[in-house]
Parts: sequence; C-alpha cells; structure tokens
Amino acid sequence: IEASFVRRVNRFLAVVELDAVEERVHVANSGRLRELFVPGARVWLNPAANPGRKTAYDLALVEADGVLVSADARLPNALVAEAIAEGIFAEFGKPETIVRESTFGESRFDLMLEGEGARRYVEVKSVTLVENGVGLFPDSPTVRGAKHLNTLAEAVEAGHRAAVVFVIQRRDANTFATNDEADPALAEAFRSAVDTGVNAYAFNCLVSLREIKLDRQLEIVPFKAIAGSQGQGL
Repeated sequence: IEASFVRRVNRFLAVVELDAVEERVHVANSGRLRELFVPGARVWLNPAANPGRKTAYDLALVEADGVLVSADARLPNALVAEAIAEGIFAEFGKPETIVRESTFGESRFDLMLEGEGARRYVEVKSVTLVENGVGLFPDSPTVRGAKHLNTLAEAVEAGHRAAVVFVIQRRDANTFATNDEADPALAEAFRSAVDTGVNAYAFNCLVSLREIKLDRQLEIVPFKAIAGSQGQGL
C-alpha cells in the first residue's frame, strides 16, 4: 500500500501519510536510515500479520533516488537461509540441518548449519546505505555488531566454521565496505574476524513491489581504498 513518509518517532515507529491521514507504522529496522527516511519520500506498507496490533502496518519499502529499498531488517535472514538451502553458497556444502537463532558463547547468531561432521555459525547483517555504488555497514555505531564478529572469531578458534553475510537490500550497490567512519570498532572487529578465518560475503538484492531476492555476490573492499579513490569522506 503506497504512502508518503512524514517523520520517524523512534527506532521502531514512524508516521506516514496514507489517504491524506497520518498513520503510525511499525519500522522493523533499528538503523538510522536517515538517507531513506526523508519527509515526502514514497513508501510502501504491508498490513500487520496480527490484526490486533497497535500499528496496523509495517513499513516495507522506501524509494530513494528512483531505487526501491527494503527497510525490513528481518528479511535478510530468510533470504540467506533460502539461498543456503538452494545451494547458492557452494562453500557451505549441503547442510543437514539449518537452525535459526543459535547461541555460541555470549552471542546469538542468525543461523547455525550442521553437516558433514562440522558446525558453521552464520551472522546476517541488513544493509540499506549505499553511496556512489558502495554498500556501507553500519550507518551508525553498533556495539552488538562488533560483539557478533568477535564471537564468530571465537567460534573459529574453538574449531567451528563461521561466516558473516552482508545483505544490501537494494540493487544499486556494486561493491561493499565496512563503514569505518561510522563505527571504527566494528570495522576493526571485522578485519580481525576475517584474519582469524571468518568467511565474509556481500550480496545486493533485486527489489520490487512483489518480491525481494539475492542478486549478485559483491566484492568486499577496504574502506580506505573507497574513500581515497573517490576523494571524499564516505
């Protein structure tokens, strides 16, 4: 259902204009999304699954510079689980089981795969910020994000396998980088985790009013290289 963005109230609540009436809607994304949530931006809503909920709609999509962006941070987990089951992640083999929300150490990861006598923990990150064709994560400091990466490294050191997947929920990203300026601690945790043996992947998505799906695997590049080549402080 198309509407017009008015303002964000808090992390999980926004106001839109629907049929000339202001309506409060649920935002399933704790990121700042300042580049998306601009007054007057076209947005699309999904009716709430629970009809008795305080907010009748979820804010699903935002149009940014002519590009549809999924604002629902819950979707990437399902997209990656679906891709794993379909064999898109060849490095993961064919897991016998895929468990959602699995705990290791002090972190709870999105997915845990078991098969061929091995266990792999997978953390999925939703990305909406794209600047000059570069997907950037995060758009604001996230202590939880750095913690997840550190625990993935601990899982590798304990003899397991681990991976982090950055899902850019829009089609206009050609590469991916950690957003070192927004969160230096996460960027350092990412580099340390990769050095330890954590596998890292990034994908953009094809987004329409009917569906969203993983599109292309993107190259992960150093933030310094991107900022230097474009001559600006990304």
